[in-house]
Amino acid sequence: MAASTLLFNVAKDTTVYSQLMKRSLISFTLSLVTLTSLAPVTLAAPPRNPDKEETCEILVVGGGLAGAATAYEGLLAGRTVCLTEITDWVGGQISSQGTSALDERPTQRSRLFYSRGYLELRERIQRKYGELNPGDCWVSESCFLPRDAHNLLFDTLQDAAKRGKGQLKWFPSTVVKELNINSTGNLIEGAIAIQHKPAAGAPPLNTESLSQTIEDSYRYENSSRFDKSIVRFVPQRQQQGQGNAPNWYVVDATETGEMIALADVPYRLGIDPRSHLEPSSSSTTNDPYCTQGFTYTFAMEATEEPQTHRMPSFYPQYEPYYSYELQRLADFGLVFTYRRIWSPGEGEPTKFGGVNFTAPAPRDISMQNWTWGNDYRPGNAEDNLAFTREQLQATGQLSPGGWMGGLRADSLRKGEEISQGYFHWLVAGTTDSQLGDGVKKPQPNNRYLSGLDSPMGTVHGLSKYPYMREGRRIIGRPAYGYPEGFTVWEIDISRRDYKEDYYRQTLSPEMYRNLRTALAGREALSIIGGQKQPDEVMRRTRSSIYPDSVGIGHYAIDFHPCMTQTPPEAPNNTEREGERQGAGQAYPFQIPLRAMIPQKIDNMLVAGKSIATSHIAAAAYRVHSFEWSSGAAAGTTAAFALETGIAPYQLTDQLPQQEPQLRVLRQRLEKTGNPTAFPDTSIFNENWDEWR
Repeated sequence: MAASTLLFNVAKDTTVYSQLMKRSLISFTLSLVTLTSLAPVTLAAPPRNPDKEETCEILVVGGGLAGAATAYEGLLAGRTVCLTEITDWVGGQISSQGTSALDERPTQRSRLFYSRGYLELRERIQRKYGELNPGDCWVSESCFLPRDAHNLLFDTLQDAAKRGKGQLKWFPSTVVKELNINSTGNLIEGAIAIQHKPAAGAPPLNTESLSQTIEDSYRYENSSRFDKSIVRFVPQRQQQGQGNAPNWYVVDATETGEMIALADVPYRLGIDPRSHLEPSSSSTTNDPYCTQGFTYTFAMEATEEPQTHRMPSFYPQYEPYYSYELQRLADFGLVFTYRRIWSPGEGEPTKFGGVNFTAPAPRDISMQNWTWGNDYRPGNAEDNLAFTREQLQATGQLSPGGWMGGLRADSLRKGEEISQGYFHWLVAGTTDSQLGDGVKKPQPNNRYLSGLDSPMGTVHGLSKYPYMREGRRIIGRPAYGYPEGFTVWEIDISRRDYKEDYYRQTLSPEMYRNLRTALAGREALSIIGGQKQPDEVMRRTRSSIYPDSVGIGHYAIDFHPCMTQTPPEAPNNTEREGERQGAGQAYPFQIPLRAMIPQKIDNMLVAGKSIATSHIAAAAYRVHSFEWSSGAAAGTTAAFALETGIAPYQLTDQLPQQEPQLRVLRQRLEKTGNPTAFPDTSIFNENWDEWR
């Protein structure tokens, strides 16, 4: 990497970095990210003609919070939005994934500094229940029922369509099977999707679990389970816009980066190699198999009387895994109320491990999402959930018509089993893998909630889709200072000082010097010029500031690490060594537009967890309000691009030079109530202590 590249990473968010560039005095090299390139994906003829053709201006694939936010802003801008979702609920984390406890930071929440759509969602929750926290949980100020979240959010989208005079075309139970990419490989011209409904005489949707149905849902043929309708999505405008600008936009808002894999754009999975930009990485090389764990949530209800609990046949396989994890957490009442989503009664005030809460009372409902409980954490080539590009190619999923969702169904099944087994451990278990004997006591006065009218809306009682913390992450386009492709790295957001002995001993002297230089901000030249030693300069105390920021987020760098051995539930298994090294607090951070623009495809944007972040940065860029902010940016950017005839990549391709149209876009976002920066953000503000 040239000296100018290092200095750009150091001072890219200052007004003087162009002068610093010219005074570069060092040079060094980093390992290149190697990517295998295939020919563009082409559209294979399905076994029968499409049953219908739908036109859109914005096709949003994935109906989670990022996808819903994209649709929300597109509709308010008067656009025709097609929104597909593999389940039959919109909302992702808060509905189909069951994590209906909003992860928020105290200062951002106290100031209500969020995107307008996220604020509207919170207001609707308040109106629905008469309060934000009908569950009286202690992890958040808002815990509620997943089944209500879908209804609230769908009403929000319908109202947005009315206010903005846009058109919402909603496609639940729908997956995208193929993309039609033009001969030059830079535009998606169409997409083929499969929508399913119960076949005649078959049980209703959500009777079987995802592991049982996922492969069927991606096959064209009808089955004894599903009748299927093949939908072709095409641009509403048949001609390209001015200057051959794209005539529609496709937004990947899926939970695992399905469209970026299907379009075969460059992306990363799992651990990034250790570098001065990612100094806490647990590996000197990349490891695509170690991603954060995923979780099937479920709901349980406290009862007056003890219940009869039958041990699942697979329980002994997973029993060696379950644990309260830490002594200060080893209390059933604390765990139950952590994400309690409904509390019609009044429990007794109590305290454990320094946490004040009201004890569980009959009819209280808790949603369970616990690291050493229902997290499933594979980390090896034999059991990883999201297939790598090589695995996709080996299984034929990159061949025309071969896409099957890119996930390992057997790992989904085991994730379902470990979750159902965790309930049995909570109510009947007496072992604890981390704390030993004598800690866990049976809690029989609880029942597992299942059925189509249950909080999760499934006969089996598990969430319709697992809560995903990490999937495929794009590598942005090469840019000034980012020759291997734009990425938000660990040091761009972490509050860590990096002066600990760990970094001095683990990093090479050159890497440590480059790290301190990159953290020095405006004083970088004094290190480069030799006037000061690396440790003599205080690190900048803020996150990186981006000229193309289109959204915001704030959360801790929070890890649910993969396990060392396979299978993850093996007795005495441990978390991957060093994976929690990067965990800790983060400064309020930004969402650069460059992190949402993939390579190769000009009319695709990425929203949600698949934007261009590193493995460690992704551990903070994954919570509810961030997803919404990124989706709001994607919807606004797509509408702006259609209006102006300027493709998103053209808004950033001249940076660090001035980009007048980029400034107009950012002004539009701010004017419409979608912040692109936190209050008082500047290179001169180094005081962020109040932002907890």
